[in-house]
Amino acid sequence: MPIKVLAPEIAGKIAAGEVVEGPASVVKELVENSLDAGASQVRIEAQGGGVSSIRVTDNGCSIPLAEVELAFQRHATSKIDELADLENISSLGFRGEALPSIAAMAKVEMLTKAASDAVGSYLHLRDGAVVDRGNRARVQGTTITIHRLFRHFPARFKFLKSATTENSHIAHVVSRYALAFPEVRFSLSLNGRLALHTQGNGNLQDVVAEIYGWEIAQNMLRIAGLDSFPKVSGLISPPSSSRSSRSYISFFVNRRWVQSRLLARAVEQAYQGRLMSDRHPMAVINISLPHQEIDVNVHPTKTEVRFRGEQAIFTAVERAVKAALAKAPLPKVKTMLSYPSPAQSEGLWTMRNGEPTAADSLPILRVMGQLTNSYIIAEGPEGLYLIDQHAAHERVLYEKLLTQQSTRKVEIQGLLEPVTIELGPKQEEVLKARSEALTEFGFNIEPFGSKSCLIRAAPAVTSGTNLREMIRALLDDLAADEAPLKWQEKVAQSLACHSAIKAGQALSNEEMRELVKQLEQTALPGTCPHGRPTMIHLSSHQLEREFGRLG
Repeated sequence: MPIKVLAPEIAGKIAAGEVVEGPASVVKELVENSLDAGASQVRIEAQGGGVSSIRVTDNGCSIPLAEVELAFQRHATSKIDELADLENISSLGFRGEALPSIAAMAKVEMLTKAASDAVGSYLHLRDGAVVDRGNRARVQGTTITIHRLFRHFPARFKFLKSATTENSHIAHVVSRYALAFPEVRFSLSLNGRLALHTQGNGNLQDVVAEIYGWEIAQNMLRIAGLDSFPKVSGLISPPSSSRSSRSYISFFVNRRWVQSRLLARAVEQAYQGRLMSDRHPMAVINISLPHQEIDVNVHPTKTEVRFRGEQAIFTAVERAVKAALAKAPLPKVKTMLSYPSPAQSEGLWTMRNGEPTAADSLPILRVMGQLTNSYIIAEGPEGLYLIDQHAAHERVLYEKLLTQQSTRKVEIQGLLEPVTIELGPKQEEVLKARSEALTEFGFNIEPFGSKSCLIRAAPAVTSGTNLREMIRALLDDLAADEAPLKWQEKVAQSLACHSAIKAGQALSNEEMRELVKQLEQTALPGTCPHGRPTMIHLSSHQLEREFGRLG
């Protein structure tokens, strides 16, 4: 087939397909237009998952009478004028593609009135062409109604989900903008049912309460919005409140809702060691920086941005979240006699969220014995403690290793006989890349043939472990990219895991007392380096209640 220029109608349909992915994307574009127009009230109504109809009403500055039809021409916009403006974009929309793309996919009605006009202007479009126009009464603002979305696009229509699912996507979009603009009053009705209503009082915590519930909102930790580059503010959940997915993490860059792996990694790095490996925090994080420092023109739907200084942004977000976590009060310890599942046990552990001294972290405990050769039973001033000996020893070794590495005082064990180990290609590459790093932790590993190495020395904490298996596991951990960890932390975490006391290992009373003593001196005694709990606390009050001693 020879090269040729696409016909305007085909090019328009392709562009429309990029912008209008589904009903939720229509809502997103229309809400962004309302916010760019300075609206303080935005009402969204959807029927049939947004396929039957979508209506967005606002009280913004609206469109002057002479420009109403021009708004539906491709690349028509009031938000940029020349090439230099692309370096200083302050509006949510700027491409001039939203309205014409929507009009190409559905029947559209618009009623709008600017403050300068005596009467409102009505426009009706079908397949992108104007079929009716006129004047109608209206107060200042704009109402846009979308009917029968994708009615002439069966291929797109068949890929839509159920009305319930599409409604949930719409609710998610509106919720994000409510979080980004707490000073705007949003209301969302789905099939005639009020699904969301915010006060528009500027209080982010009130919006969080409306979306996630007041119990969650009142426990959120505030990120102090210091005047720095960049300015980071918002709310985050304490470690005791977590979720199984990242969908509760929202990022806003200059109030633009974006998706960013960079920012997600920064948040998860800040929570490292405070959450279990499969749990994620809740967060609403606002990042403010000069418009020249970001490129928002990298995706048709404007959901992605590119930062000029990625490392500075990453560091600022990580530090801001860590600072908020450090100021968090210790959560109240809830107790229960039956062993909880991981999902039930959120908030049940004696955990520490800041950097207090050792005396502030755990009370003095008296070891009483060992349960199933896996748990240490201890008594404290507030009741009974069950301590997971493996998780507790992991925490002790992890912090010990990091301290030794940072102070260059690693305890090294020289081997009387070097240990030979064979490595796979990927493990060999990791070893080459991280040989100096491993040396800092006390390893002395040298090549021995094409695929083998000799281990001549290792950190003292690894005494008694299977060095071959431990080294292979360590190199595999360093090769994995899932966890957003610094290499020092990954090495310490892996070494601690493979060197710690195992479940099922019998301990003497003296060994148990020494382990509990060392745990008391750690910075985060409530969790292992992977975020698992090290202990469960049963209070004296709970025990008395269970045994009927309370009147």
